[in-house]
Amino acid sequence: MRVFVAGGTGVVGRSLIPMLTAAGHQVTATTRTPGKTAQLRSLGAEPVVADALDRAATIEAVTAARPDVIVHQLTGLAGQSDLRHFDRTFAVTNQLRSRGTDYLLEAARAAGTRRFIAQSFTGWPNQPVGPPVKTEDDPFDPHPPASMTQSLRAIRHREQAVPAGVPEGLVLRYGILYGPGASDDLAGMVQKGRLPVVGGGTGIWSFTHATDAASVAQAARRGIDLAIALVLATTR
Repeated sequence: MRVFVAGGTGVVGRSLIPMLTAAGHQVTATTRTPGKTAQLRSLGAEPVVADALDRAATIEAVTAARPDVIVHQLTGLAGQSDLRHFDRTFAVTNQLRSRGTDYLLEAARAAGTRRFIAQSFTGWPNQPVGPPVKTEDDPFDPHPPASMTQSLRAIRHREQAVPAGVPEGLVLRYGILYGPGASDDLAGMVQKGRLPVVGGGTGIWSFTHATDAASVAQAARRGIDLAIALVLATTR
């Protein structure tokens, strides 16, 4: 099977590519940085340098790879760690969630790719009512904090666009990622006062290990129905 991983050098991509290649699949993976192509090769992928916010470059990369599956793991969080200015910190990621997703979906249709798997998020987007364990049927917050409005709009866009854009569109809602390369900055954010305390600080957050997130993307690639778990939900 040919798998196209958009965002191959990200936290999930770095775990996912070896899983795919170990299973015998042909992997093409993207990076915006030419200097990271060697890293992708070492993971077992054929690297492609492309800006996911460049429509023509995205379509060219995907159609050249002719993938059976596209896995969208693109984020833009490198060096960004100020959650007090949430939408500003996630500005690039939100563009990738909206415009970048649209370009990849257009590329998927051009390449004849039926299955498309995209990364989403659960936790703060959920309406803060009801039991602590959420399912895909629980609504998003209709009145998010002003600093998170654009981010929630981008998440909504992805979750609506992916299932509507291809015959087999799946969106995986991850909790906060942790593990090597994913949570290195968390302690520093706390020390610098950049991790805001919500309410009385008694809330519960869902965390997902980066390797587990990759494993679920691998399972979704195989077309396995995924159960709702405590820290991970799947939407179709």
